Amino acid sequence: MKKVQNVPLGQHFINRMLQLTVLQPTALLCVVIVILFTACTTNKAKETFEVGKQTFLLNGEPFVIKAAEIHYPRIPKEYWEHRIQMCKALGMNTICLYVFWNIHEPEEGQFDFTGNNDVAEFCRLAQKNGMYVIVRPGPYVCAEWEMGGLPWWLLKKDNIGLRTLDPYFVERVKIFMGEVGKQLSDYQLAKGGNILMVQVENEYGAYGIDKPYIEAVREIVKTSGFNEVPLFQCDWSSNFENNALDDLLWTLNFGTGANIDEQFRRLKELRPETPLMCSEFWSGWFDHWGAQHETRSAAELVAGLEEMLDKHISFSLYMTHGGTSFGHWAGANFPGYVPDCTSYDYDAPINEQGNVTPKFFEVRNLLANYLPEGTVLPAIPDSIPTIAIPTIALKEAAPLFDNLPAPQVSEDIHSMEHFNQGWGSILYRTTLSKSETPQYLKVTEAHDWAQVYIDGERIGVLNRLKGEGSLSIPAVREGAVLDILVEAMGRRNFGAGVLDYKGITEKVELINEQGTNELKGWQVYSIPVDYAFAKNKTYNHTTITENTPAYYRATFTLDKTGDTFLDMTNWKKGMVYVNGHNLGRYWEIGPQQTLYLPGVWLKKGVNEIIILDLVGTTTPTVKGLRQPILDVLRGNGAYKFRKQGENLDLSAEKAVASGSFKPGNGWQKINFNQSLPARYFALEALNSQAQDDFASIAELEIVGEDGKRLSRQHWKVVYADSEEADDANNIASNVFDLQESTIWHTSYSLAKDKFPHSIVIDLGEDKVITGFEYLPRMEANKPGMIKDYKVYVKTTPFKL
Repeated sequence: MKKVQNVPLGQHFINRMLQLTVLQPTALLCVVIVILFTACTTNKAKETFEVGKQTFLLNGEPFVIKAAEIHYPRIPKEYWEHRIQMCKALGMNTICLYVFWNIHEPEEGQFDFTGNNDVAEFCRLAQKNGMYVIVRPGPYVCAEWEMGGLPWWLLKKDNIGLRTLDPYFVERVKIFMGEVGKQLSDYQLAKGGNILMVQVENEYGAYGIDKPYIEAVREIVKTSGFNEVPLFQCDWSSNFENNALDDLLWTLNFGTGANIDEQFRRLKELRPETPLMCSEFWSGWFDHWGAQHETRSAAELVAGLEEMLDKHISFSLYMTHGGTSFGHWAGANFPGYVPDCTSYDYDAPINEQGNVTPKFFEVRNLLANYLPEGTVLPAIPDSIPTIAIPTIALKEAAPLFDNLPAPQVSEDIHSMEHFNQGWGSILYRTTLSKSETPQYLKVTEAHDWAQVYIDGERIGVLNRLKGEGSLSIPAVREGAVLDILVEAMGRRNFGAGVLDYKGITEKVELINEQGTNELKGWQVYSIPVDYAFAKNKTYNHTTITENTPAYYRATFTLDKTGDTFLDMTNWKKGMVYVNGHNLGRYWEIGPQQTLYLPGVWLKKGVNEIIILDLVGTTTPTVKGLRQPILDVLRGNGAYKFRKQGENLDLSAEKAVASGSFKPGNGWQKINFNQSLPARYFALEALNSQAQDDFASIAELEIVGEDGKRLSRQHWKVVYADSEEADDANNIASNVFDLQESTIWHTSYSLAKDKFPHSIVIDLGEDKVITGFEYLPRMEANKPGMIKDYKVYVKTTPFKL
């Protein structure tokens, strides 16, 4: 019997219609196109996805989501399908992705969903490769991304309320979400696409309590076209109830090593029949400039995945492949200011370049045991080839101060946003009156890394990372030129810190014997990050003197292309452009010392490289390596909270509280039973639950006289007797970084670091307090769980 095939029948129809076009070519051809498009869309295999009783249901059958989180802007478009195939080969059945508002609407009203921003194409590629999709459109996404995905131009609106019911913010969210709906709503499962679920907002419990706002975002998501898929919200086990909506699915986020039963305990009490899902199971962690490269245990990752799979708990592995925050898109953490590295390798199973790691094989071996009956894992895609590039000498240079754009004139200091600039650097210039004695320059506040020059000579640096805001300047002549060059690094992407203006945000003052004088009469030069701006300079064979910001340019020739990693160890701080692509920021302090250069951005023959170094280099050469350098720190002590010779002396102090913490996980609240004035808070750990020498804390909160937690925005650690900053980033400031999976842990290796262990926090302002809350690390049976403690508070500093 002859096999009946649909394609020949369709082809027969097409042939017949094409014959008729001889008489009415235009009209009939249009009819043919419309009919065929309709036939194709209506014949898509439509599936169903539901939130069932203790399980998700895909086409009526129980379904465990095994999602791989990857981010399309962090991957060159040419590699999208390769990364999706890598995730499938790992054993995943779903891709989870954020939609980044600020990359799609870089200027108000100007939307871009083309090229590397074509999120619809990314979803189509996932469907082509048999993968479902979970969409997380924000409007806020976090993701260690500039301003958490919110666009910078929102800050041009006076008194803007971000992530609130501020009318302007809500109006812009509606417009943005409507554009996302135009791109993606047709790809919902019920319409023949592959989108399983859509998220409403993101981890809002770590930001505030505002159910009406979450309700508004939910309605915006629905009216944008996402009304045929389940909607969900994600938070942490400690705060998910704060903004939980009855008609949304609730999911939880936590990391490797977490006590999984404890994480879901409260959710199961409230919704015993809900499917359980860890919407972000953190496979590793992100890197900060000046801090140790982050890694997480593969064994703990696999153990957690296995436990969830055995209990039919769905998950999204954040990140499965991190990629790179190219250009200016890397964000910064909060409280304080802790900028993120360009590499978003994340110690994920698929590394920054897209290659397998030992962690990949361990996860793949596990997931091979949880496949649908009769299926096997697909083969692992071939790795992208790598190349080494011989040393390139950048012999042409363009000093920045000789290539400034036209200035804007302003009597007063204003932030970068006031001058309609979103990213890059900004130069503030004024003249000084004669002074025969040194003075004190105070800048309030320089965001984020400022260099101060007088008559072209650099006299100092103000580093927001270290909390620096002032420096001494020498005696000056009448009319001396003061330049303050401020590099805006990433806007903070977490907590209240997303409201993060750049440049100099308040004022500049000179302090001398006559008093304090606010400087006025500024010329302001905007220095954007655009390639066109970097290219359009007067380059000469110029020798650059030390501490002189400059652009450097060269060409290099390749006979083959491939991925490579530019070795930036000869350079200080800046950005790199290759063939028009901005590779991102580098900074000599590390831990990242290379920049990933995708082979698809290179070409056989002549290539161009431009480097903007904001300090200047004495060795203007660079080469391409086959492997990255992500774990080398150089000359930075920003994260050490105990100066040499310091020892906390509590012998003359009286404890305001003492007692024993309960063993186990979860928040514990301690009341003082009195109101106490406080500026400095000291916690002294006397011993541990396990009777070892270690102390650890995940988070600390201090309770005010109104019974509410104090803002931690201005907190600083002024002392920690011991902290682990070599083998892991278990530094003391983790106790108020708003991340429950990061911890302060005393040194693993120093034998002299024994109990008692102490940490002292400066609240940043005088407060009245009535108690505190303590969160131990989330893992079960781990070292460092504090047992007995004492607490001290003062309005003046403790003796060190």
